[in-house]
Order: sequence, then structure tokens, then C-alpha cells
Amino acid sequence: MTEETAPSLQRLATQSLLSHPALAISALDDLPVLLFPSLFMEAYTGGHREVLKAMVQAWPFPCLPLGALAQSPRMETVKVVLDALDLRLAQKEHPSGSKLLVFNLRKEHPEFWIRGYTSMVQTSYPDNRTEKTTLSCCSGITEEQALIIAMDLTIKDGARNPTQTYLLQWARERKEQVHLCSRKMKVQSESISEIQKALLVVNLDSIEELELTKFLGLETMQTLAPYLSRMKNLHILKISMKRTGLHTFSPKWEAYLEPLKHLQELHVQDVILCPENLSSILRSLPPLKALSLSHCVMMEANLWFLSRCPYTRQLKHLRLRRLFMDGISPEPLRALLEHVASNLETLALECCHITDSELSFILPTLSQCSQLRFFSFYGNRISMAALQNLLSHTARLGHLRRGLYPAPVESYCPQTWWEESIDPERFAQIRTGLTQSLRGMETKQKVQICTHFSHLKNKCQFYSLEPDGSWVVTKEELPSLSALPV
Repeated sequence: MTEETAPSLQRLATQSLLSHPALAISALDDLPVLLFPSLFMEAYTGGHREVLKAMVQAWPFPCLPLGALAQSPRMETVKVVLDALDLRLAQKEHPSGSKLLVFNLRKEHPEFWIRGYTSMVQTSYPDNRTEKTTLSCCSGITEEQALIIAMDLTIKDGARNPTQTYLLQWARERKEQVHLCSRKMKVQSESISEIQKALLVVNLDSIEELELTKFLGLETMQTLAPYLSRMKNLHILKISMKRTGLHTFSPKWEAYLEPLKHLQELHVQDVILCPENLSSILRSLPPLKALSLSHCVMMEANLWFLSRCPYTRQLKHLRLRRLFMDGISPEPLRALLEHVASNLETLALECCHITDSELSFILPTLSQCSQLRFFSFYGNRISMAALQNLLSHTARLGHLRRGLYPAPVESYCPQTWWEESIDPERFAQIRTGLTQSLRGMETKQKVQICTHFSHLKNKCQFYSLEPDGSWVVTKEELPSLSALPV
């Protein structure tokens, strides 16, 4: 039997069983565990309700991962699975010997159904221990507590995910037996009642990444704040306030953030930052590994505070994007880079209105960032001479593997830089000059020149220099701070 024929033979076997539901159900006790994943997938996608219900009852693994299938779930099949889980909850003992069952609707193991039994064992027993199974996102839950539903939640206004709505209600009605864990949660709603309904049923200790957007009212934030203080395993906090600034928050927020001892990343977008409020927030948090400030109104005092703050000294990833820093001296920015240079692995200074003179002022400090692996500087208006000077400095950074740079002003027709209208002939000459310069530098980094970007669409157009000296144009998603290749 070849590797090419094995999958088709296995599928033929599962289809044959499913064509006789009664036979399939009776054969479950003797079914090799190797066939369980493929048979379950066929039953799920094919809507074989009775077989599906029986398989949930006989499921031999502690984890039932449906993340890949839940992307386009069949509502009727989800209800069948939940009905079967109800029956399993009523059992005092289970043939598999495990009382704990994890109904996993997250996307963590997208290749599980392809890899089959081996992947199933690794998913169910990540530490190669078969005596007990735990789920890191639901710490403190034991096998006696029967059932964990693990899923990423999005609370938003307008049309809602029917599967999520149904599961929330189902878990709410069985709160004593069912524990709903959500490692990633997005709150995109102003409805206090909807937010509270979700937070009252979710195990708050399970939330490791929280994204808060579309908050236009202080009342909504004050309602959420006490719940936030109970998310003691939170690692990533993203706040996008749109038209409301952090300076409007109640002083109680410092107390609400203080319990977040495991927070590692703070991302703030579309916020007016006043120095007093920024200092209050950072003082209430542990030392951060990643800080992202995007599209925020900054004051010079903010940068000076960040450059002296002991809570930012351990930063490994720093992003300043689309900051309104017109008229701000480059001195506090240089001081900030000096403050974090020894640990920094990711640095993004994107669309910050940095010009030639400001760049020359911070270049010596940039050269001290010896651990830097990723550097992004697109969206700033600098000349060809300044770009070549910048590249000569970053070429000396031995760990740097990727750099995103702006097309210099000479690439544009006169007076059209802000229109992002690249002149093809001018830019061709620029690329030729850069190729020659980079050959002499012998840099190890992948150099990409950004000719167009859209933060709204999260897209960027790059010209990347290939080893053979050619330039390849691509359109890529802008890298997020927590997903950068470092």
C-alpha cells in the first residue's frame, strides 16, 4: 500500500461504514482509534446525526478539536454534538476512563484532520502523559468538572455568529458543569448587556489576549473594567478607542490594571495620550515585552517619560506608527532608543514624519540596537542619501534579517510625495543605485522598499531585493507586532 493510495482506501472504509449507520454505530466499540478522526469528520461534514451523536459518546480522546470544521459550521450538526455532550455529562463513568472532555472550537490545530491519529494524540496529550489532561487556557479546572468548551469569542453589534450565540446560551444554562474558555476575545460592541452576558459565562482566567475596540462611551469602559481586573492570565491587551481618549478614563483604571501580572504586550490605537495618564497606566503594569502606539496624538512629554520609565527598559518589541509628532524634538526619541537598545529585537518607526535631519540625529543610537532582527521605517520622507546612510548603519547589525524602508523622495514626481505617485523611471534609477550600494554592504537582511501602503486595508506594496540583484514586487499584509518573525 503506497502513501498515495492509503488516504483513499481509508476514506472508502469510512464512507462504507456511514452508508450503514446502524452498522457504524455498533462497530464503534471495536473501531481502531486510527479511524476515529476520519470517520468523525465524514459524519460531521455529511450530517450523519445518529452516527455523530454515538461517536461523541464513544470518543476515546480527552480532546474533541473542531477548530478547522467550525469555520463554516452546520448549525444542526453543532446542536447534535451538544445534545450528545449533554448525555455524556449525565454519565458518571465513561469507557475511555477520562471524565474530562475538551470541546475545542479554536483554530490551534488546523492540520489535525490531515495528520490524523498522531496529531490527535499530540493534541490530547501535549506532554506525552496519558494519566491526566489539562488545558493551559483553563488552569485550575479538573477532570471532575466534566466539560470544557474552548473557543475564541467576538462580541459585536449587528449580525452575530449563530453558532457562538447558541454555544454561549448552552454553556450559560449548564454553568455548573460546563466551563467556557476563550484564549482570545474581541469586544467590538457598545452594548453593555451583551458584553456582560458573555463575560458572566466565560472563565476570565482563560483569557490571554483581549482586544477592545469601538468604545465611544465612558460607561461601557467602566462596566468592563472590573472584569478586566479578574483576567489574571492576560498576556496581550489591545485598545482602540476611536473618538475617546485614555485621558477620559476614571482614576480607578490603575487599580483595575494592577492585577494583570502576566501582561506582556500593550497595543494602543486611535487614542489621545496625555502624559499623566500614560504614566499611570504603565506604573500599574508589569515590565512589558512589547509596546505598540498607533495613530495616537503624542506629546513630547510622552516620549521623555517612556525613555526614563523602568517599566519599558525590558522591551523587546517597540512600534510607533502614524504618530502625530510634528514639532516634537528628536531628542526624546533618541533617548527612548538608548533606553531599550540592549534588548530590542523589533523596532518599527512607521509614518512618524521623520525627515533627514531627525534620522541623522537618531542613527548613532539605532546602531546600538545589536539584537535587532526586524526593522520597519516605511512612510517617512527621507532622501536617497539618507536612505543609503540608514542602510549602511543597519547592515552592521548582525542579527537583522528583515528591513522595511520608504522609497526616497527622489522616486516621486516633484510635489507629489504625499499623493504616493511613484515615477517609474525615477524609481528604476533608485533601484539600480540601491542594488550597487547594497552589494558593497554585504548585508544579511532582506531589504524591502515600500512604495505604497494602506493601514485601513492593512496592505503594503514592496520591492524586495533578491540575491541575484533583481527586484521583485509583492503586495503583502502589514506585519503585526506580535506576529513578527523574531
